[in-house]
Amino acid sequence: MKTLRGFSLIELVIGILILGVLMTLAMPAFTNWLRNTKVRTATESVQNGLQLARAEAVRRNSQTRFSLVTTLDDSCALANTGPHWVVSLDGPAAKCATAPSDTVAPRIVQSRGNTEGSATTKITGSQSAVIFNGLGRPTPVPAGNVTFNVESTSGDSCMTAGGPVRCLRVVVTVGGQIRMCDPALPTADAQGC
Repeated sequence: MKTLRGFSLIELVIGILILGVLMTLAMPAFTNWLRNTKVRTATESVQNGLQLARAEAVRRNSQTRFSLVTTLDDSCALANTGPHWVVSLDGPAAKCATAPSDTVAPRIVQSRGNTEGSATTKITGSQSAVIFNGLGRPTPVPAGNVTFNVESTSGDSCMTAGGPVRCLRVVVTVGGQIRMCDPALPTADAQGC
């Protein structure tokens, strides 16, 4: 005689109930992980854009700018708080929809919108643009470091304010060094600001 193997209905219901409880407990941690990932993606994007602007300035031996802009269409304007950025040789205001070109003003090298992986983040710069000269240094020389803070716009605050989101910062030094750091860590830490 063959014996049937498998789960009884009661065992199946108990298994689903345990799975549901575990998922309910894990959901806040997963949500925070997603927010932190989006902030990190946006921060790495800003850092890469700044490094591209600096590298293009050195490669071309001419001024190249990294600019925060309000939109990526032809109504764009420079802004200290902007979800989008443009690397160009000329000022991109009102010309952000122009295709990348070496001849057509504003001679855009690359642009990035916030919809590319990090739509729920906000970038706030201490200034709206950084212009690099042929030596890879900011020009005119800023009075201090230029900073770009990236935070989540999904409702939770940064760890520095007691919240669960790890907000990050990109710093451009007076000498042109570009680095990402975490304001929630002490300054003695290599990753701290």
